[in-house]
Amino acid sequence: MERWSVNCSRDGALLLFALIGLHSVRNGEAEEIPQPPAGGFGLVSFTKDIAPILLKRCQPCHGLMKPKGGYLVSCYEPAMEEVTPGSPDESKLFRLVIEENPRRRMPKDKEPLSVTQVALLKRWIEEGAKFDGPDPKAPLATLVPKTKPPDPPEVYRLPISVTALAYSPSGECLAASGYHEVNIWNADDGKLIRRIKSLAERTYTLAFRHDGSLLAAASGTPGEVGEVKLIDPAAGAVVKDLGSMSDVALGAAFNPAGTKLAACGADRSIRIYDVATGKEELVIEQHVDWVMAVAWNQDGTRIASASRDKTAKIFAAKSGELESTYVGHGQPVLGVAFSADGKQVFTSGRDHKIHVWNSAPTHATAMSEKPHDDKQIAVIGGFSHAVLALAVGDGMIFSCAADRVVRQHRADDRQLVRAFTGHADWVYAMTYCAGTHRLATGSYDGEVRVWNITDGSLVTAFKAAPGYPTASLPPLSQSAKK
Repeated sequence: MERWSVNCSRDGALLLFALIGLHSVRNGEAEEIPQPPAGGFGLVSFTKDIAPILLKRCQPCHGLMKPKGGYLVSCYEPAMEEVTPGSPDESKLFRLVIEENPRRRMPKDKEPLSVTQVALLKRWIEEGAKFDGPDPKAPLATLVPKTKPPDPPEVYRLPISVTALAYSPSGECLAASGYHEVNIWNADDGKLIRRIKSLAERTYTLAFRHDGSLLAAASGTPGEVGEVKLIDPAAGAVVKDLGSMSDVALGAAFNPAGTKLAACGADRSIRIYDVATGKEELVIEQHVDWVMAVAWNQDGTRIASASRDKTAKIFAAKSGELESTYVGHGQPVLGVAFSADGKQVFTSGRDHKIHVWNSAPTHATAMSEKPHDDKQIAVIGGFSHAVLALAVGDGMIFSCAADRVVRQHRADDRQLVRAFTGHADWVYAMTYCAGTHRLATGSYDGEVRVWNITDGSLVTAFKAAPGYPTASLPPLSQSAKK
């Protein structure tokens, strides 16, 4: 399996066991005493008692994307295909979770369900396996009662991967992903300013509104839930919970007016929210694999997307109608951005290239799925590994890649201006501030670097992990201070 595909899982294990030193109780060391269901001694509740079990213990392997064995448990209806109401013994789901042979028991290669969980599942089936939620087709993540996320550690024992970065509009602050939190750092010296809690395990995209009054966070727990939240960065508090997905939310972007937010995720969807009301106005489901990133054009009328299904697409922002599909990469597409005038789209991916293509091709080729047609304008090469993310500004295209190098190309002639080196690991996240001409980048090993793009000098570097020691940098050059 490719490294990109397993980062979420590996990071989760690292964080849970190495970072904060938690230890789970193993079967045999302590036996659980069955407790009454959440509803008391009445009927077992699917939404309160069973859905949380399926979400955490079953959905990671039997979610929407390539469910193992063809068995899907992302919502009630498909999960019932292996359940015989009234008879646990005839229910394949129940037989597999109590299977004595560890090679056949589910969850596969993981700790078995606890005594309490088995008892609840058995009793629910005996009682008729009834559904007590609003919609049997709704994702489990939307049915399970929300619980307060755990607090992040006071001091990080290890740095964690920086998967999201965003400059405040003024360029004074940097928002960076953390473990169940987002942290605000001083962009000049890397000093911690504020910690914002109550977020899902990992945050994959951060985006400031143009006036700096709101910060959007796309986050989630891999295989379980995705969340899109709006944060007041000055107060350090979540102000709106826009919605949940059946898997992690991977991307988010405000429209230029700051009135709408587009979000995307591993559930293959693109969702449009009204920022003022928090209402979900539109769901676009045109991709067949994870949607990695989204971008708005200059007037907010169109949305471009990048997907692991090897395509990039353009949609009408108001209706969600598909306007164009680009398949030139032939590999998963990871980054996307519009040119300043909206006439071109820049996309990057696992083919180790940046593609430049026409956002308004002729009618004959708008829906063409041929790798080479008049949509493609140019291809930028010179990368040895996957190009993970893009940013645009001041007539430049910035890219970060798995080869640990950050690059700056001119958008007009696609020529390389400079390569920024110094990261020791994959560079996942990137953000550019036109007002200060600063580029910030974040890598797998937890380091954030801030660059002055006018001369390529390093302004500062730090580990984005509260309390973790950061090696001091040599004194800044005069050009870096400007």
